[in-house]
This record gives sequence, structure tokens and C-alpha cells, in this order.
Amino acid sequence: MKNPLIILTGPTAVGKTDLSIALAHQIGGSVISADSMQVYRHMDIGSAKIRKEEMQGIPHYLVDILEPDEEFHVVRFQEYARQCMEEIQAEGRLPIVVGGTGFYIQALLYDIDFSQEPEDRNYRSRLEQTAREQGGHVLHEMLAQVDAESAQAIHENNVKRVIRALEFYHLSGKKISEHNEEERRRKSPYQFCYFVLNDERERLYRRIEQRVDLMLEEGLVEEVQNLQKMGYNKHMVSMQGLGYKEILDYLEGDCTLEEAVYRIKRDTRHFAKRQLTWFRRERQVTWIQKQEFDYDNDKILTFMTQELKKKQII
Repeated sequence: MKNPLIILTGPTAVGKTDLSIALAHQIGGSVISADSMQVYRHMDIGSAKIRKEEMQGIPHYLVDILEPDEEFHVVRFQEYARQCMEEIQAEGRLPIVVGGTGFYIQALLYDIDFSQEPEDRNYRSRLEQTAREQGGHVLHEMLAQVDAESAQAIHENNVKRVIRALEFYHLSGKKISEHNEEERRRKSPYQFCYFVLNDERERLYRRIEQRVDLMLEEGLVEEVQNLQKMGYNKHMVSMQGLGYKEILDYLEGDCTLEEAVYRIKRDTRHFAKRQLTWFRRERQVTWIQKQEFDYDNDKILTFMTQELKKKQII
């Protein structure tokens, strides 16, 4: 019997956190965060990080484990998550991977081997220099010319992943989107259930706007100011996160606060759209449309536990 793995994902602000806690209580689970920002300490408000009291005693992994100047990427996530799963299973609990970073989830679920991927450090250095001198959008336009699908899936602010896609194409002559599609066809080493929580678009976009407004009320600007004082800047991967980059621009006088907030809301909506595009391409996914359950988490939980029983996970 393969080891069990439960995935609960969906677009940003859809309500994954509350549902994951309720599910963990119901089935004896522990949560592994699949989020590229919540790993960082001192970055609580802008990452919508779960608070200690919200955890309700449920063990959480890969939250608050790195400083903002440390690098976090898919290979590191994969390595950490595997260790967490072993620990969770040794305690007789079920691992529940929760978060919206689809690439991280795919890498873990299908045990993708990144060690064989080609690299050209000189080419990468040249691209990094281009990004510094001319801006990430220039690289993103280069990527759109050779791999439109990847350019659509990767935001121009995510310079690291844009460079990786360009480097892959440069060395192999093959689109990384095609490579990823091949990886998706791999068999998973886990007995898994992959839930995608979703909502009507207008309702989701309203939730995103409300969440951004709440972040500002809770002190997002002050949080970014503190990060600045600690020596963190926009050249760091962590500070390219949604909400942080825009507020840094405001603090550095490059835009007004109103403009920064507008951009955060707009780019978060675009991010949610890209997340959904990614999840729609994944296989063996169980979609949960909240409106079909009357927005009642108890009804959703009943459905989820039935699916988990079908898959012989519980």
C-alpha cells in the first residue's frame, strides 16, 4: 500500500485555511504548507500567514522556518516536505498539503527529479544582469516569444522561474511547459486525494479585495518598513512576493499608496486566475465548488471524507 497524501489547494483567498483545520481535526491530520511566502519569518501580514491561535492545536510544518534573505525553491520544498511527511506518518497522523503553489504540489506529488535538469551558469548570470539593469518584464517578453504557455503561467515578478524557463529552452531547445506536461503524466508514488477548492469568480475577487484591505488595516505598510529596517530589499526573492514589492515601491517613492494598493489587488486577481489555469491542467483532481455546498464547510467536509474513504486513505 502506498503512503497516503491529501492535498487541499485552490486560488488565493478562497478559504483553504479554515477548511484545512476542520479537516485535520476530523481525520487526525497535520498540515504541510505549500506556500512560497509563509516559510519566511517576519512576513506575516502580506503572506496571509496562519496565526498560532488559528491553528487550533493542529501541527503545522514549513511555516516560519527561514529568514527573508534565505533562498526557498521547489527542490528545497520537495526535500523538506518529504521529511515532514515521514515525521507526520511516524506519529500516526495523515499529511495534508495545503497551499496555492501548484508547481510545489506537483513536484511533491509526482516525485519529480530535478537533479538531471541542465544548467548553464554563464547564461543564467547574463539573464540575471539583464533583469537587474532593464527589469524582469524584459525577460518575461523573451520567454513569451519562445514559450507562450510558460509566460502565461509565470508572473514577470517571478524572475527566478522566468530565468529557469529561458535557461531550459536555451539548453534543450524544448519548452519547459512541454517538459512539465510530460512530468504531469508520471505516476504518483502516493495514495493521494487532490482537492481544489474554488468559488464563483466575482465572489473570489471580492474576497481578494477585502483581504488586501484587511492587510492594510492590520499594518502591511509597517511590516514592510520593518523588513526594510532589517536590511531586506526588493532584490531578494522573498521581497518579490505579492504585496511586498508594491509597498516597497511606495516606501521608496516610486508610486503613491493608492497606486500600490491598486496593483496588489489587480495582480492578486491575475495570480488567482493563473493558479486556476494550473489546477485545471492537473490530473485526478477533485474540484470543490463552494456554491454547490451552499458555502457550508460541514457539507464540504462530509463530501471530502467520503472521497477519502473511496480512495482508502481513511
